[in-house]
This record gives sequence, C-alpha cells and structure tokens, in this order.
Amino acid sequence: MPGVLASQQIKALIDDKAILAQADYVDGQVQPASLDLRLGARAWRVRASFLAGAGRSVAQRLEEFEMHRLDLTPGAVLEKGCVYVVELQESLALPDHVQAVANAKSSTGRLDLLTRAITDGGEEFDRFPAGYKGPLYAEICPRSFSVLVRPGMRLNQIRFRDGHAALGDTALRALHDEIPLVDSGEPVIDEGLGFSVDLRPASGDLVGYRAKPHTGIIDLDKLNHYAPEDYWEEVRSKTGQIVLDPGAFYILVSNEAVCIPPGYAAEMAPYLAMVGEFRVHYAGFFDPGFGYAKAGGAGSRGVLEVRCHESPFVLEHGQIVGRLVYEKMSETPDELYGSGIASNYQGQGLKLSKHFKA
Repeated sequence: MPGVLASQQIKALIDDKAILAQADYVDGQVQPASLDLRLGARAWRVRASFLAGAGRSVAQRLEEFEMHRLDLTPGAVLEKGCVYVVELQESLALPDHVQAVANAKSSTGRLDLLTRAITDGGEEFDRFPAGYKGPLYAEICPRSFSVLVRPGMRLNQIRFRDGHAALGDTALRALHDEIPLVDSGEPVIDEGLGFSVDLRPASGDLVGYRAKPHTGIIDLDKLNHYAPEDYWEEVRSKTGQIVLDPGAFYILVSNEAVCIPPGYAAEMAPYLAMVGEFRVHYAGFFDPGFGYAKAGGAGSRGVLEVRCHESPFVLEHGQIVGRLVYEKMSETPDELYGSGIASNYQGQGLKLSKHFKA
C-alpha cells in the first residue's frame, strides 16, 4: 500500500541492506514512522553551506570548502555561527520505488540547531530520490548556542515513502470529521491543517522563551541538566501580542492541540511567506499517535521555533503561523508515539528541549 513506511517496514529495509550502518542499531533508533540518523566520527568546518549538485559528491565539494577537520570521538564543540559537515553512520541503497525525506529532530530544533541532510549528487537539502545509493551527511549550523557533540548523537531523522502519501484538503476534512484533528473550533484547512500561536495562556502570562545572545556550551548528552534562566529569557504578554526582534530566536506554542491518528503521520511546514517577517523553524516529524488519546496524548500542542527576519514584527494571539501536512501510512506502526516507547513531548504544552530542567 502506498504511503509512509512504518517502523516494521523500516526494519525490513535494514534487514534487506537498503539501509546500512557503520555500527549496530540502538534501542529507540527506529521510531513509529522514521529512523534516527547518528553522527559519525568525522566532521569538517566549512566556509559556507553547500549542496553537492548533480554529478558531484560531497567529498569532492569538501575539498573545495573545507577549512579544517574535527574528530568527534573525544567530543568536539560546534561553535555558534559556524557551518559544519558531519559524516553520518547510516547510508542508503534504496529500492527504485522508495524515496526519503529528512528533518531535524524536535530537540534539535528547540536548540536552534540548523541541521540538514546532504547527499552525493543532491540538489536539495533533506530530500533523497527513489533508488538513492550512497553516503549521508549532516550539515550543522548552531544558531543560538554552541554545542558539544560526539559520535552516535541523533540530531536528524529520516522518513521513507513508497508512492504518494500527502492528503489533499478534501481527504483531510473527511479525516477530521472521523477523528477530530484539533481540540476545538473549525479547523483551518488549506494545503494542510493550519495552526496558530497561543499568546493568551489559560493561566498566567508566560507565552514563550527567547534565546539569550551570550551563553555557555550545551552538551547534547546531558538531559534535564541546564537551568533555563542561564540560556533563555521569559517572554510574557498581558495583551495577546508580542514584538519579535530581528535575529532573535523564540520558543512559542500553538493555540491548537493537535492529533495524529495511528494510520497517519504529519510534517510541519511554513504557511505563507507573505504573512510576516518571521519564519517558523518547523523542525521534526509528527509520528502516528502524537496527541492521540489512546496513546496517552488527548491532544498535544505543537512547539513553534520562531526566528524574526529583517524588521521587528508584531505577532498576535491566534495568528496562523504554519500548517501540518498529513500523510497516509503504508501500514499502521507496531508501536505508536507515546505508547510503549520513550516519547518526550506527548501531551506537551510550552516546553523547552529535554536538555533543560523542567
């Protein structure tokens, strides 16, 4: 059946050597609708971001753009504002009918780590054509915090598709009629499910966090470790609006609690470029079962990673800032997000990454 491949189908690709790895897979690496990709030991500091381009390999382009090399084995600091390319432990030998797409994991996006996958011959970030055979690399650009990384860390995830998977608006409305995809009100459906920003919380006036410009390093292996106040400023509003500062990075939350039913997956995407001088980072995939009541969700908010561009911009409560593109699963996964697996953000509201103390 066409659609996004489920965990058991990803494991079959591994068994068939369509997905290869330098080291044994670890528990939790295969998610309900995706596979976590692991950093390898070799990294390169490069002059600028790049794509390999048709007929060229990433290794060839590294000869052109490399500044110096890093061995991640003892741990290495990736500095804020610099661009790095890291070889990944996984590589692909996809069947001719299977394509793939990658994205940053949720915790990666919440740290403002711009992380994208690149491939030999690639002319797009995070996109792998059907039948791709070759190595995988991660381009990493820390935007707000310098980070300490080691081999095996999982910053990216990859999803596999067989045929067309995205739901059109008519199918999405029918799905909402069957299983409500948002917790209240009439859904905004226009090339996906629209979601808005919550700047009028049910209690208090804390609406988000803004990254501090000068902070210490974050060791990505340390969970529930860092004091939020050392890295973030609280953003509060009594009026239902905030002013975004150019170049600043914010953690906000969606007004809607969303649900991803078991037979579907979703990906966060930008709404329209002309709605304002900001960008929602839209890191990560939404796995089957996210916010689904029977998987312990009962609706979960989407955390928004927002960066303002050239000029200050007023963001108001209920303003549409992005959309969820729903996709059919090829099969229902053996395990759902939030049910039987470690799921850090099930039932979430406004929440920083798992590296910070609650």
